Amino acid sequence: MTTAKRKRMPRAERERQMIEVAERVFTERGYASASMDEIAELVGVSKPMLYEYFHSKEGLLLACIRQSRAALREVTEQSIVGAPSAEDALRRGLLAFFVFIRERREAWSLLRHEMALIGTPAADEIEQTRRQQTDLIAALMSGYFDSEDELRAEASAEFVVGACERLAIWCERFPDVTPEMATGYAMDLLWSGLSRGAG
Repeated sequence: MTTAKRKRMPRAERERQMIEVAERVFTERGYASASMDEIAELVGVSKPMLYEYFHSKEGLLLACIRQSRAALREVTEQSIVGAPSAEDALRRGLLAFFVFIRERREAWSLLRHEMALIGTPAADEIEQTRRQQTDLIAALMSGYFDSEDELRAEASAEFVVGACERLAIWCERFPDVTPEMATGYAMDLLWSGLSRGAG
């Protein structure tokens, strides 16, 4: 009976379930110590089925990172829709980021623990996540700021992403710091410099 139920589960739903469990195991155990046997057992599938979907443990990790990146992009993009000013858009985007890392701790953990993955495809995927966020911020600035200096916009975006990444890591040490508080700290420091280019 159980096997029949598994076969009826749509592939996309099964894949999401596998990624969700793997994300938790990678976070708890670390990538090197995580076991495909354990992940398969927790999902309730055979290990060969796990390999059929993702081909390897690294393939499963890459799928986890890509899903996290897509989720982060969606929440940050949606947050700035209809923002009346550059300042409001940046504040909304930062708040969406800090809420994401608070609510999706496992996803955030995968995105930030890249040092052990340097030189691997996973490191490239993590860098693509940073690139995604800098591109979003640079595009935001181009839309609101009276400046044709693309290099300045890109440099500013890199600064925002780097600063917020470090602030997010700091927030992990202080659970009482809410996403709203973190956003306020970031805006206080960042906006005075960025606003020089605002129109």
